[in-house]
Amino acid sequence: MKSILVIDDDETVRDTISVMLEQEGFRAHLAADGREGYEKALSLKPDLILVDLRLPGMTGMEICKQVRAAQLTTPIIVLSAVGDEIDKVLLLEIGADDYVVKPFGSRELLARIRAHLRRASGEIRKLAHFADVEIDFDRRVVSRRGEPVKFTPSEYNLLVYFVQNPDRPLTRDMILNAVWGYDTFPNTRTVDIHVVKLRQKLEPDPNVPRHFTTVHGVGYRFLP
Repeated sequence: MKSILVIDDDETVRDTISVMLEQEGFRAHLAADGREGYEKALSLKPDLILVDLRLPGMTGMEICKQVRAAQLTTPIIVLSAVGDEIDKVLLLEIGADDYVVKPFGSRELLARIRAHLRRASGEIRKLAHFADVEIDFDRRVVSRRGEPVKFTPSEYNLLVYFVQNPDRPLTRDMILNAVWGYDTFPNTRTVDIHVVKLRQKLEPDPNVPRHFTTVHGVGYRFLP
C-alpha cells in the first residue's frame, strides 16, 4: 500500500484528503504544521508528499528545499490557494514536482498523485491508445488506424506530454516548460500552432476537436 503524507494546517482539508486517499487504497499520514510535516517526511519516507504552500513553523517551499537537501527523491505536490503568487519555475527549482490550486477536485488530485507515483516507481507505459490512435513510446512511432503518421520531434513530444497528463488543464507556459524547456523558450503562439498540427493529424474532425480541446482563458486539455 502506497503511503502519502499530507501537510496542511487546515483541518478540513487534511481530513477531506485523508478520507479520499483511504477510499482509493492509500495510507494517509497527516501533519498540521511545517516542522511536524518535515520531520514525518524524513522519518516515514512516504511514497508521495502533499504540502500546503503556506504553513506555520516551516513554509511549503522550505519543506521542498529541505527534503531535497536530505537527498529524498519523494515526489512532492504543492497545494496552493487561489490568491497565492506561484512562481512555477521556482517551485521546480526547489524540488517540487507539481502544484494544485485550491479548491481542487478529487479526480484531478488523484490523477496527479497516480501519475507521479507511476513515474517514481519506473512504471512507464510502453504503448498508449486513444480513439483510433496508438503511440509506441519505445519506437517513437504514432499510428492511426494501423497506418504510421509522421511527426516532427516537437509535435511528438507535445503529443506525449498531453497523453501523460490526461484530463488536466495545461497552460501554455506549462506546455512550453515541459516540451521546449527553459533554455529555448519560443513564443506561446508556438504551442497553438503545434496543437493545430496535432488536431489535423489525429482528430476525427480538426474543426471540432474531441481530444485536444481548448480551455478558454487557460490553455488546453487532452481528453482520451
